[in-house]
Parts: sequence; structure tokens; C-alpha cells
Amino acid sequence: MERLSSIKTSEKPAPVDLPFASTRDNTAESNSCDRSMRLTTLILLSPSRGWPTAGRNVGAPMSDALSSSMANDEAREHQTRWWKEAAIMASFYLLYSITRNRFGSINVKGSDVPLHSFTNALKVIRFERALGLFHEESVQQWFLPYKWFLQAMNTYYGTAHFAVTIGVFIVLYRRRKDVFPLFRNALAAMTGLAIIGFALFPLMPPRLLDAPCPTASETSTTFGGACIETPLRNYNGATNFGFVDTLEVHGGPWDFNSGGIAKMSNQYAAMPSLHIGWASWCAFGIWPLARRKWVRAAVLLYPALTLLCIVVTANHFWLDGVGGLVALGAGFALGGWLHTWNQRRQDAKFELLRLGHPAAGVK
Repeated sequence: MERLSSIKTSEKPAPVDLPFASTRDNTAESNSCDRSMRLTTLILLSPSRGWPTAGRNVGAPMSDALSSSMANDEAREHQTRWWKEAAIMASFYLLYSITRNRFGSINVKGSDVPLHSFTNALKVIRFERALGLFHEESVQQWFLPYKWFLQAMNTYYGTAHFAVTIGVFIVLYRRRKDVFPLFRNALAAMTGLAIIGFALFPLMPPRLLDAPCPTASETSTTFGGACIETPLRNYNGATNFGFVDTLEVHGGPWDFNSGGIAKMSNQYAAMPSLHIGWASWCAFGIWPLARRKWVRAAVLLYPALTLLCIVVTANHFWLDGVGGLVALGAGFALGGWLHTWNQRRQDAKFELLRLGHPAAGVK
């Protein structure tokens, strides 16, 4: 008994719940950014592992007092709310549309933007030919006899781009809240970077290379480059590039040449391809939740089908898709940095709330 008593008395006392700031490990704090970036890969592949949740100190354990304050909904000001997220994304998309259309094809009549976009298309063609990748016209030719397929691709191009992305956004909010802020930030950052690409590198899509050039008329809805001479148009004895505007020929849910759509669209916004960027974003977000084989197959098929769609409809070059993937990677990098910065800011605010500091608005 004496031996047992001595053992018990020699045990270390239970750790004291120190203030949040004093429990932070200095080394972990200095390396928190690197730590967060290392977690990004795990986040993309695991549905159960994510960024530090509300009020968690990166690299340090969570105290009971802080955990208690986190449970208070009034204190959790940075907890995601569906209406707040919906309002943020709706506002961002409105800003994106306005900015994107600021450089729209309808606003460039009489300017040199059509010439620049055509010249940039020639640069892409030369680069793809140097790499042996310029086969978009051949791929489209394989499917031209199948009108039903082209009509389906036209509909897919105009609807899935938005519907699937919105659906995945909702699923991430409901099923993967631990990584939802990262994916939301990445989507916004990728889209913002794409706007910069549209402004700095206007690119005429393949379907417009042989289409009539813009005129000075206010009612004109032509945006092509047929009037621009180039030796590349006569490659291997051809008289044109050979691309077909499947939407104009076979129809779809809308018409780029209609007055309303023409005013709302930027037909030179091809590099990078947000169809590929958003589709890949959806696949990364849903993959950890896909348990059944057919669901995983569908997740992988979605970006692949989108790539086929943008080529068959002659809306993009292969390199536009590569640009979309680059924008996606940069979006995740920037989104991760924003998430880490916001987490540090919220951690500091939660500590003030826990201590009842006047600066936090607690009396």
C-alpha cells in the first residue's frame, strides 16, 4: 500500500488550462503556413481531414474553455451560414460577369481586339503544331455526322458548366464543411485569375476563325476572323481552318449571335477554359465522397467529357484546357493562403471573446 501510495503521489499533476495564447507552440506558429500547405493535399483526398475548424489553434491542442466558447453560436461568427455563402457567391458571380463582359466581344467593334484575339489564336495553333497537338479539327470531324450528339454537346456546354458546379458547391457545404472554405476560396480565386487571362490574352475560339469579321454596324453580331489573311489558313493545301460552329449549324439552348446573348457574352474569353477548371474543381471536391465504383467513374468522366465537349463544339483549343488546370492549381494555392490568414485572424478574435476583452465587443 505504501508503495502504491508513493506511486500516486509521484504522479505529475493534471495540466493547467493556460490562456490560449500561452499554449501556442512557437515553432508550430512559425511553421503554420507551411503546415497548412502540406495539409492541402490531404484535404483534397480525404473527406474527414481538413483545415483547422472554428477557433482551433494551428499546431496546438484546444483548451476546454475555448471549446466551450466555440459551442456558443453567438461567438462563432465565422461559422458558415448557407444564406451568407449563397449571397457571397452570387455577388462574386455578378461581379465576375460584369468584369468579364467589360472585355466582351460586343464592346470591341471598331477596335483592334478581334485582330489581337485572332493573332493569339494563331500563336496557340503554332505552338500546338510544334508539339504535335493540333488535332482539334480532326476530332470534331469524327462527330460531325451525328447531329443528335452535337446538339447534346451544345446543351451540355451551356448548362452543366453552371448546374454541376452549383450542385457540388452545395454538397461541399453540407458534407465537407471542414474543407468547404478552402474550396470556396479556390473557386473564387481561380475565376478571378481567369478574368485576368481574358483581359490580357483575348483568344478567338476555333469556331470563329473562319466566321465573318465584325463590322461597324451596331446591329452586327459577327465576331470572326475570316477577313484576316494568314498562311496558316492554307496549311496542307486547305482553304480554311475547317472548324464548324456547331451551335450555329445544329442549334442549342441559345444562340451566340442573338442580340441579348451577344451583349452578355465575351466570345474571346477562351484562355483559360473555366469549363475545364470548374469541372476539375468539382471532381476534386466530390471524389472523397464517392464510395461506389459507378460514382467514382462518373466523377472522373465529368472533366473528361467536358474536355471532349469544348473541342467537339470548337469552343476551345487543347491548351485552353491546360490553362484551366493551371488556374485551378493557382486558385487552390491562393485559396489555401487566404484560409490560413483568415483562420489566424479568427483565432485571435476567439481568444478575445474567451477572455471577455472589450476589443472583441464582449462586456
